[in-house]
Amino acid sequence: MRETTARHVVIIGGGIMGCTTAFYITHGKRPKGTTVTVIEPSTKGVAQGASGKAGGLVAKWAYPKDLVEDSFEEHERLAEEYGGEERWGWRYVNCGSWEGKSESANTNPNTAPEGTKKKDLHKTAELDAVLAEIFAQPREKKGMPEDLDWVKEELSGHYTPMAELYDTAQVFPYEFTTSMMNLAMEEGATLISGRVTTINKADGQVTGVTYIDNETKQPTTISATDVVLCAGAWSSSLVPELPISSTRAHSIIIYAKEDVELSPYVLFTEIMLPSGETVTPEIYGRPNGEVYVCGPGDDFPLPATVDEVEVHKPACQSLWDSVTGISKELREGTLEFEQACYLPLLDVASGPVVGELSKVAKKLWVATGHSCWGICNAPGTARILRNGIMGDSPPRAASSLRPSKVLPGMGDD
Repeated sequence: MRETTARHVVIIGGGIMGCTTAFYITHGKRPKGTTVTVIEPSTKGVAQGASGKAGGLVAKWAYPKDLVEDSFEEHERLAEEYGGEERWGWRYVNCGSWEGKSESANTNPNTAPEGTKKKDLHKTAELDAVLAEIFAQPREKKGMPEDLDWVKEELSGHYTPMAELYDTAQVFPYEFTTSMMNLAMEEGATLISGRVTTINKADGQVTGVTYIDNETKQPTTISATDVVLCAGAWSSSLVPELPISSTRAHSIIIYAKEDVELSPYVLFTEIMLPSGETVTPEIYGRPNGEVYVCGPGDDFPLPATVDEVEVHKPACQSLWDSVTGISKELREGTLEFEQACYLPLLDVASGPVVGELSKVAKKLWVATGHSCWGICNAPGTARILRNGIMGDSPPRAASSLRPSKVLPGMGDD
């Protein structure tokens, strides 16, 4: 049943889920007098975590399928309606897996015990001959596209496309997230800088939240008809029943020289180092000569707040060494940013979980556990939350993502 009473929706978290949810509520039909408040714990503003430091990949081949289909269509609509190409770098990209070798001497770590020297046992002599034959093959035999000209051909072993051109796109994640928040604020949403400490309840239903204001350092309580928890990896700090864990992911951003324009490719690589070891960085060619590179995650403990995230410099250096060993354009570029963020993982399923946590408290909504597909799946997620809060028919993906399905005992059956 459509909601006819004015709502005051308090959203915890100014990441992509929170900002996009604020956008969809303020830009959709809603009872007169409905208001939206977003509370972001970072003192630096919204999009300071994974929502500002992700790759920004938007793919039809991501998962879960129903959520992806809805989200991709919405990404296309939002880009067309709000100037996404200029505002947040929306564009379609080629995407494929690239296998090859690095010529960088810097990517040859000594793995021998301290005080000893690494010795070559010559176990790869026959393999080296096979690889030499592969790398000597002509470009078309390797599957290398003609316009993928910023990876050295002589270092390329094979390229395999992963999807059709219009099945994969990209955005600048920080710009997309902040644009969603700014558009929501243009329609009356309020942004508060503070850290929520308590979700308040009475008679089994949420009544509001208490937060510590970042400027005054004083606790403040505000009322709410609905509370939406979009705190990513930090979600379980407010609802301990949520089985959320995290992984820390490092990335770097390289700017190519001013006269270099990189063709639009996202590469999932497998790079053999001179040592014989293999690394698998992802490389995202972005507009204006920007290149985003990320690597695998680690289990470094989650800090208390997003502003306390630590960057492990050797992890970023390894990414730089790996990709500059296969590309002259990247090697001659400038390393502008070294960064880290935490991705939220759902421990009991492949995630995410989206919907009402009615067994914890009625009108308590959640959206978390999106792992690396937060930017991609944000529009579809926000539509589920918006329709649930307003009592409208749920999108198709809502059924399989609801808490009662993913987290038995935490939502309506």
